[in-house]
Amino acid sequence: MAIDGTLTFKSINIAVLTVSDTRTPDTDTSGDILAQRVTGAGHNLAARAIVKDDAAALAAQFEAWIDDPAIDAVISTGGTGLTGRDVTPEALAMIADARDIPGFGELFRWLSFKSIGTSTVQSRACAVVARGTYIFALPGSNGAVKDGWDGILAEQLDSRNRPCNFVDLMPRLREA
Repeated sequence: MAIDGTLTFKSINIAVLTVSDTRTPDTDTSGDILAQRVTGAGHNLAARAIVKDDAAALAAQFEAWIDDPAIDAVISTGGTGLTGRDVTPEALAMIADARDIPGFGELFRWLSFKSIGTSTVQSRACAVVARGTYIFALPGSNGAVKDGWDGILAEQLDSRNRPCNFVDLMPRLREA
């Protein structure tokens, strides 16, 4: 990380969404990992939920958090695979005014390749920005969550990271 120690850290409000037909609050290990990393980095865990693999329900949850001024970013875990029930990218496509951040998925798969080899091609990890809110969609495994946070989000959600970061862009995300 290229942290500029002369700058002050800016905490942001992050919601964590687990996408699963089977996980419960007691068995949501990937959501727990994300929540711990969010707060451990100094950010605020603004909300947390588990939503079943249903594109309309997921889009509704994303929309609700996008419209909540107390949430700056959403990180989801799960629903990014290739099966018929994996619909997180489709839910993101349903969000009005969502703009892709293609480099996120590309970098995630590059990092993931180091951990799981060519199996990373089965991941549809992706990210968008919609109406001023970032949404990052990670696979549901604990390893994928760690790769996504430790390898990308920890740095890009740190306002002191140089030469640039997602936090510095937040005031300008709603520009026309």
